[in-house]
Amino acid sequence: MKMANEVELRTLQQDVQRLLGRCMLRLQQYERLIKALVVAHKLSGPMNTFEQARSVQIDRTALKTLGTLVGQLLGSYFVAGEIDPNEETEANSPENINWFAMQMKLGLPAAEFARVESELKELVRLRNNLVHHFIDQHDISSTGGCRSAQETLISAYTLIDQHFGQLRQWAEAMMQARQAMFDALQSEEVIEFVVNGISPNGEVNWDGSGIVRALREAFDALVVDEWASVTEAGRWVTKRYPEELPAKYECVSWRQVVHQAHIFELRYFEMDGKRTACYREKECPSKSH
Repeated sequence: MKMANEVELRTLQQDVQRLLGRCMLRLQQYERLIKALVVAHKLSGPMNTFEQARSVQIDRTALKTLGTLVGQLLGSYFVAGEIDPNEETEANSPENINWFAMQMKLGLPAAEFARVESELKELVRLRNNLVHHFIDQHDISSTGGCRSAQETLISAYTLIDQHFGQLRQWAEAMMQARQAMFDALQSEEVIEFVVNGISPNGEVNWDGSGIVRALREAFDALVVDEWASVTEAGRWVTKRYPEELPAKYECVSWRQVVHQAHIFELRYFEMDGKRTACYREKECPSKSH
């Protein structure tokens, strides 16, 4: 009789381990998906190192707990009330850099937001309870304790699985919206604005334009006594960046580019008996118009 009871207890203990393991695996799937949502719903960084910035964000998110991740989404992705389409995303972008910033939000009625908030926090408590307190709450050295643990774990898995299904729906909707946005960003007009600072109406953001970036590089390569020849810089840029020419920015000469950019200082010097236009960047560059 004692042996039979021991066999029954071992069988029950093994089933409790199986059920607990199933809950843990589902929770890990949930945490992996919610980390992807945290990264995907809000992105910002300089265009030339955007993928690098995204990788850093993924690494940082990988270290965060489920409670922290839920806290990040509440109020950032899940928001109560209607979303103001004119609301700007905070980017903290530095000057003279083409900066990309995007944030997606899911506006919910106040009652629905409160429900989602409550359910997500309930899941966090359930996860912490299973990870940290399960053994304290269930005496798995007895058959009665094992049966109680089985019931608890079956209910817990059902709840976790429901949360995972809901999260997957949110993730699919977010990915569809994100894909639609990136498809729109592939248009020629958007690429021209992002890369070269040329807006569809022809206005130029000189601080972040491709031709100004090229002129900065040319200056570093050609500077003599704090100044660089505009003509030599034009040749330098034409050789290395043939797509960055004055005509692209509706200018007839390199001197006009330097003048229009407003961030360069233009001065004439006598060089080899000739009046030569030279440039350098102003110490306090003004905003482009």
